[in-house]
Amino acid sequence: MRQIISTPDAPAAIGTYSQAVRCGDTIYLSGQIGLDPASMQMVAGIDAQIVRVFDNLQAVAAAAGTTLDAAAKLNIYLVDLANFAKVNEVMARYFKEPYPARAAVGVKELPRGALVEADAVLVID
Repeated sequence: MRQIISTPDAPAAIGTYSQAVRCGDTIYLSGQIGLDPASMQMVAGIDAQIVRVFDNLQAVAAAAGTTLDAAAKLNIYLVDLANFAKVNEVMARYFKEPYPARAAVGVKELPRGALVEADAVLVID
């Protein structure tokens, strides 16, 4: 059984997708970029975008009744892989050991000119 998860505390979907979908004990969080959920405008700069991405993911996880501690897998997409160390620094504020599995991928571009995007798979024990 699928359950759609949504919250006004994260940006509204800007396409044909849901913020998250729960299937049993697994929650699939759609990719989040650095959009401010109140204004639907991109926050300025890579540092602010990284924080906003994780704040948005955290908000969707909360709407599902959990936290990012339930993350089993995380995917990070960066327009410039030179910002990978900055992602690691910010991630340390949102995740604790044991860390989720993760991939970091360099991409040519992201929606709305974003510099970073992340999605996650959460598993509820």
